[in-house]
Amino acid sequence: MSTSADPARRNDCSFEPGPSRRRVLGAATGAGLALAAGLPSVADAADLPLLGTYDVVVIGSGAAGMTAALTAAKQGLTCVVVEKAATFGGSAARSGAGIWIPNNPVILAAGVPDTPAKAATYLAAVVGPDISIERRQAFLGRGPDMISFVMANSPLRFRWMEGYSDYYPELPGGLPGGRSIEPDQLDGNILGAELAHLNPSYMTVPSGMVVFSADYKWLTLSAVSVKGAAVATECLARGTKAALLGQKPLTMGQSLAAGLRAGLLAAQVPVWLNTPLSDLYLENGTAKGVVVAKNGSPGLIRARHGVIVGSGGFEHNAAMRAQYQQQPIGTEWTVGAKENTGDGIRAGQRAGAALDLMDDAWWGPAIPLPDQPYFCLAERTLPGGLLVNAAGARFVNEAAPYSDVVHIMYEQDATAPDIPAWLIVDQNYRNRYLFKDVLPTFTFPDAWYTSGAAHKAWTLDALAAPIGVPAPALRSTVNRFNTLAQNGLDTDFHRGDSAYDHYYTDPSILPNSCLAPLWLAPFYAFKIVPGDLGTKGGLRTDARARVLRPDGSVIPSLYAAGNASAAVMGHSYAGAGSTIGPAMTFGYIAALGIAAGAGG
Repeated sequence: MSTSADPARRNDCSFEPGPSRRRVLGAATGAGLALAAGLPSVADAADLPLLGTYDVVVIGSGAAGMTAALTAAKQGLTCVVVEKAATFGGSAARSGAGIWIPNNPVILAAGVPDTPAKAATYLAAVVGPDISIERRQAFLGRGPDMISFVMANSPLRFRWMEGYSDYYPELPGGLPGGRSIEPDQLDGNILGAELAHLNPSYMTVPSGMVVFSADYKWLTLSAVSVKGAAVATECLARGTKAALLGQKPLTMGQSLAAGLRAGLLAAQVPVWLNTPLSDLYLENGTAKGVVVAKNGSPGLIRARHGVIVGSGGFEHNAAMRAQYQQQPIGTEWTVGAKENTGDGIRAGQRAGAALDLMDDAWWGPAIPLPDQPYFCLAERTLPGGLLVNAAGARFVNEAAPYSDVVHIMYEQDATAPDIPAWLIVDQNYRNRYLFKDVLPTFTFPDAWYTSGAAHKAWTLDALAAPIGVPAPALRSTVNRFNTLAQNGLDTDFHRGDSAYDHYYTDPSILPNSCLAPLWLAPFYAFKIVPGDLGTKGGLRTDARARVLRPDGSVIPSLYAAGNASAAVMGHSYAGAGSTIGPAMTFGYIAALGIAAGAGG
């Protein structure tokens, strides 16, 4: 992959640190894996206590699982959702809940100039040949219907994230204004006592405010932008109004998960928490149920027509990450739900499923703060900051799509170490912009410094020492960057050439809102590591979300969606919500397929 930000080349994310791994994994037989794992045989599983029989069993209560269950129920099927965690919502509940669905009714009503032809052209350009045209067409064709279905069968409503560009808007069919939507505000009171079981958000919204994902870019600028200040005031006004009305306002992933759960409550679909999957139950090669642990004891849930695996990725499984992914990697840099340890993926593999994309994830630069990693969006793209590697040199367009930045980190690390990399900013930057949840001019927590996640010094030379970067190189790099910033043109890495680059930037900075020189001491350095929102490899599926064996044959009655399945986005990332949009869509497709009798 080129380090250039040339939009025609930036979607080439098909790095393959170990291409033989997938062939090796695909060649293993389900029977052999089950034997090696010491799992109960089919006969043994059939003798377990029967916990219930349903038309459909759904594994996981994230966006994929709950959308699938809601669809199944509305098709007249009985359904149960089993969830490993003590909470529902999974990683979706923790997220900003952007949803990338081209031609959905929300953006069309808002006047977004999308068409099926534009969307198909764009997705093909972004994803490339790794993903079949049938799967791409299924996602694009069914996605808008899924959004309409969810709105008709739950309290969820959605808002266009106006201006949040597609990640490669210069590619054919790309939209600089964006196609992403997010959930509207929801009153958590609709869930009653069930609200206490909602998985908490990854980032806490400031007390008394109601904040949407689309507000975040302006809140970052609230100290230096009239619009930023107005948005902050609006967020506070929403919070005040909700408090006066006795509401429990939810937005972003909290709204999405709560809204889907409310739909399931109305449809009388049970969600069993604290019920981890042990294995799939197959009869004559057909998925006929699941073995779970309920109240600490094993039991069997039978499925008359199908099982849908929506159990998330394997980001918190250290052994799987070490086996499939490029080093350095671990479980401490991800912001995915802690219960995501690949249970559904491994169960599917034991049943004979093929795996794909196991080397990849929904990457993004992260700062390893002592309490939890911080997924770094605006901070690395705001003017007045740059990323350097161990040699003190820039190596990437800092404002490029976050997945691309990490792909480049891995590709170059062996020859020009940039794991960790360092985000360098100055006091002028700190005086102007929110950083995570630390207000401009406010000091960072001492723990950031003592943990080594942050460093501060009054000169660049003094800053270079604790981060292990050659001082002359750091000085030279900052001087070069300052010259580019003053001219407003990044001829080295093309920061600012794409409309996407300007989303999390400062419009008051001219001539290029992405670029500003570093000149005011003290200077700061923040450790940057390969974080992720979750892994994107998993069970290989077809356009109907059916799980496939290595030879391309279908495992009857077994379906998968979300991060338990290999992503329809391949090694790339079309826009904000490219995780949740396909997860919900293929959960919807899976349930419709079961209802139509496609699993037999």
